[in-house]
Amino acid sequence: MSFYSRGRDFLFCHLCGTKLHYPSIHYAQCPLCKTKKGLEGIKDREISYTVYAEEIRRELGISQIEDMEMKESTCNKTCEKCGFGVASYFTKQMRSADEGQTTYYKCKQCDHQFQEN
Repeated sequence: MSFYSRGRDFLFCHLCGTKLHYPSIHYAQCPLCKTKKGLEGIKDREISYTVYAEEIRRELGISQIEDMEMKESTCNKTCEKCGFGVASYFTKQMRSADEGQTTYYKCKQCDHQFQEN
């Protein structure tokens, strides 16, 4: 097997691995070594691929959510340490999208930090 992906070899020259060009409806041609290939094995084939959110963020120069400023909200939540009833909180998706978010709390009186999954 060559350096290119299995099942996608019809896109590349079998001699040098360069991506083929399609100057005609009858053949594909390598722009580097000029090898020609009939389109019988190429006709009606499709390619699919997966793009991940991290790749999109990297390509667009968007930083991760950890780098962004979190908006802090308050709620009535009893502190595990001192028993005070008000805490600030924010939520974050830590696992896969089909599972719940993790909520992070910080007591407004003693600054104790705790979380809920």
